[in-house]
Amino acid sequence: MLRLALAPRLLQTPLRGWVVPRAHVSAKPARTPTSPMEQAIGLSVMFLSFLTPAGWVLFHLESYKTGSTK
Repeated sequence: MLRLALAPRLLQTPLRGWVVPRAHVSAKPARTPTSPMEQAIGLSVMFLSFLTPAGWVLFHLESYKTGSTK
């Protein structure tokens, strides 16, 4: 029973020495505001970077199901 009581203490000991850095969050507005055109380009690039691979896989799904026939 004594061994069972020591187990949680052994697991918690390494966690005590870790220091987590504090995030530097600022509530101030941006120094240079982002224009609507820059926002549109940024959002377009983000959506395309996620949707293009998914679209590729969905478009070629039938060829993936059949496998490679050489």
